Amino acid sequence: MENTETRALNHTGINMSPTLTKEMLSGNALFKVGPVSSEEMAAIRTSYITLKTSVGSVPIPGTFRGFLQTGKDKLTGHNPEVLINKLGQRLAFERTGVRLYDALIMKCEADQTSPGADVISLDVLKQFRKEEAEHFELVKEVMDSIGADPTAQTPDADASAMAALGVIKVLTEPRTSFPQCLNAILAAELTDHAAWELLVELAHGMGQTKTAQRFQEALGQESKHVEQIKSWLREMTLQQATAI
Repeated sequence: MENTETRALNHTGINMSPTLTKEMLSGNALFKVGPVSSEEMAAIRTSYITLKTSVGSVPIPGTFRGFLQTGKDKLTGHNPEVLINKLGQRLAFERTGVRLYDALIMKCEADQTSPGADVISLDVLKQFRKEEAEHFELVKEVMDSIGADPTAQTPDADASAMAALGVIKVLTEPRTSFPQCLNAILAAELTDHAAWELLVELAHGMGQTKTAQRFQEALGQESKHVEQIKSWLREMTLQQATAI
């Protein structure tokens, strides 16, 4: 991977080809395809939004224990579907986290000479990857304990998977630099950290004190992930800024 901040010929801007730009603009008169009404496009989007079709649903408990737990929570004024939905979200995201670290570890092992390669610790990356896998197992265990189905895709799990696609593409793209990969994984870790904070609060609110304590431990590890990734990214960026 080359240093992405190195100057080179970049033909994406119009300033590099003023003559061709004029020819391109003059061609607009020959092929008129508009104007496209933004109001009509907005109306189409609005029509779909007003259908209020949800992205999936939270499955009903598939075990007798699950039915009992759900009924108990309902009687105490809680909505267990919210917790199950968020647990499903974390399950999907932690699985994605493992894959993100797998991709970054592979890139680091394959390229040890590009700018920033000397900053990242493979041992630390592997530790983070291990912890993401442990978080996945933790959430699965909790879902099993309350009678929820960890194999079902909840609405928030579906949405999180879609949101993570861009991050995965950055990590698996062979041309991306180490700073670009760290920036992408930092976005995922910040999202992960905020979600664990909410999950801890949800578990406490539903009287799941022991579960909340275990989630708090996972949150502590996620905090370390965020700080380490930020530190590496900062060091790489400052190195590039002062390199001659």
